[in-house]
Amino acid sequence: MATVGDVMSRTLVKVDPSTTVAEAATVMAQRRVGSVLIMEADSLAGIFTERDMVRAISQSADAPSDEIAHYMTHSPATIAPDADTGDALNQMVAGGFRHLPVVAGGALVGMVSMRDLAAAEADD
Repeated sequence: MATVGDVMSRTLVKVDPSTTVAEAATVMAQRRVGSVLIMEADSLAGIFTERDMVRAISQSADAPSDEIAHYMTHSPATIAPDADTGDALNQMVAGGFRHLPVVAGGALVGMVSMRDLAAAEADD
């Protein structure tokens, strides 16, 4: 079976906590991704996803101008690149999320999504 490192994306879309919801939406649309990673210096502070965007807009008409720090998931779950793809899938299903940052030795090295895992499964 494949590992997370085999299927993860190494192209990371990063923003800082002061990025607005509208700015994050623009970045996500331009990069064709469903989430952005929120970084504080070199540390992963959080993740902001399409679901967070919908939640933000449903809570406040002014949300597009709010910082994503208000709506992001702080200290998100992560997985190691040598983990089995089945473990990643189980963690995502149990946690109810579709994007999982990949961390090795304390450093952010990738992102794995449900789409990545589905494509790997289809290839098998």
